[in-house]
Amino acid sequence: MDHQKAATQRIVGILKLRDLIDWESFRSLSLSKHSPTISQIFSIQTDQLKKMHILWNDWQQSTRIVQLPNKIPATLKLMKFILIALSSLLSFSIALANPVVYEGSSGPGKGKHIVFVASDHEYRTEETCPALARILAEHHGFKTTVCFGVDEKGFIKAGASNIDGLEALKTADLMVIFARFLDLPDDQMKHIADYVDRGGPVVGLRTSSHAFKIPAGKKYSHYSFQYKGKEFEKGFGHQVLGNTWVGHYGRNHKQATRIQILPAQKSNVILTGVADNALTMAGAYVGIPDDTFTVLTESQPLNGMTKDSPADETKKPSPSTWTREYKSKSGKKARVFHSTQGASQDILDPNYRRLILNGIYWAAGMEKDIKADSKIDFMGDYKPSSFSFGGEVKGVKPSDLADIKSPIMPKKKAGK
Repeated sequence: MDHQKAATQRIVGILKLRDLIDWESFRSLSLSKHSPTISQIFSIQTDQLKKMHILWNDWQQSTRIVQLPNKIPATLKLMKFILIALSSLLSFSIALANPVVYEGSSGPGKGKHIVFVASDHEYRTEETCPALARILAEHHGFKTTVCFGVDEKGFIKAGASNIDGLEALKTADLMVIFARFLDLPDDQMKHIADYVDRGGPVVGLRTSSHAFKIPAGKKYSHYSFQYKGKEFEKGFGHQVLGNTWVGHYGRNHKQATRIQILPAQKSNVILTGVADNALTMAGAYVGIPDDTFTVLTESQPLNGMTKDSPADETKKPSPSTWTREYKSKSGKKARVFHSTQGASQDILDPNYRRLILNGIYWAAGMEKDIKADSKIDFMGDYKPSSFSFGGEVKGVKPSDLADIKSPIMPKKKAGK
């Protein structure tokens, strides 16, 4: 009996199942002749899978030391059945683990949840988004969730129209979207549409002005950047962020951009601690403001790709950062912060990085917590890739970025 008790305690202790098991169901099902399903015993959350997978491996090791007797109580038999079933379930789930969740501990963001939607083809959103998410979690206390575009094997794929984990938007206090030309399955797109319909605040970066390219006749075609229907003209970019895709302003990859603060906005809370003339590598976009905008900065194209490159005198500055509100189906007005920049190399400039982080605070309704000296250091080794089509680091899964101190990005894996 002592041997049985020790084995039971060892299994339960290692897996820490007390917080996961519905014990009343467990007890009743242990007396049943029918095999229970995992869902009848557990309430498994996405952010628990990785931890449970590690604990399962620990349990496997422990069974080599603590042997189960041949005759064991029905409850222990059921436990063993569940753990064996979990081995395949969790291995599969972890292989495709998406999204990545960074749990904040302390700071003004504690208790707030920010969800990042990351899938574009060129500007390395798969690097920008986790970098910002880590800063917000570690230094500011937010819970941050990053949902990546992935291929059929679960590897991060630039611009992929397959983003698992968007159900996290159900509990989001803010959505940060950096996406391009997505045509998501309806069951994924539904979560974004529901979030917008309920009037959730939005931060949009770079290509989010043309985040969706959905063929006519589909349920969410109206989100497409070229949608012509009057009820949602020009789609998500125009209706929510204020601009759909218009075009480049200058020669992308040849002309970097100087981010110039409008003199009239120097006292704007979003510009707290932000110095003028931040350098971004992504070329300027055409920004067309209307009377719903408060324009904070303008992009000045440069003749070159360095901070000391001269301004292109043939091009006047174009609006690049603004705030506005959109009105949701629910009738609620929600805050929007949009930047036409945001490439992974852009956030190397500390002033541009602070501008985006301050904009996130403002959109979340937390402008009183914006501080000029708040910590904005990267977590882990941040060496962004040069942005280009097809230039993403191959062979990386979201789970490779789960450690908040892991490099962004991990080294390219052989054969991938």
